[in-house]
Amino acid sequence: MVNLLLADDDMDDCLFFQEALEELSMAANLSTVNDGVQLMDFLKAAIALPDALFLDLNMPRKSGFECLTELKDNNSFKEIPIIIFSTSLDPEVVNKLYNNGAHYYIRKPGDFNILKRVIEEATSRISKNKSQRPERIDFIIKS
Repeated sequence: MVNLLLADDDMDDCLFFQEALEELSMAANLSTVNDGVQLMDFLKAAIALPDALFLDLNMPRKSGFECLTELKDNNSFKEIPIIIFSTSLDPEVVNKLYNNGAHYYIRKPGDFNILKRVIEEATSRISKNKSQRPERIDFIIKS
């Protein structure tokens, strides 16, 4: 069983993600939080840390950027594989996220089948490589 955490303030995106995950053949448990403050509170209270965190960048109260920095600066959380899950694909932002310690970057797809494919690809890469980060060339998971 893989334990995934999704931090995203868009309820439709959360539902879309959950439905895609349910259609995959992997055994997975998904928890969701809706902003950066909830994310940090969830992790601080967690008995077991997630196997991977799908992190949206544009969230209220604390952005995904702020959360990434905070997570990577915290010895308790810095090994959590973080997959950025965002609507934009600005090359400068992508480079900054990689340099700040994110493991992968996925541009949110609008197509359900593509969403299933990128979730499966990301979780597969994480399970194979654990907390080892990829080379920069493999950072973006193409949809």
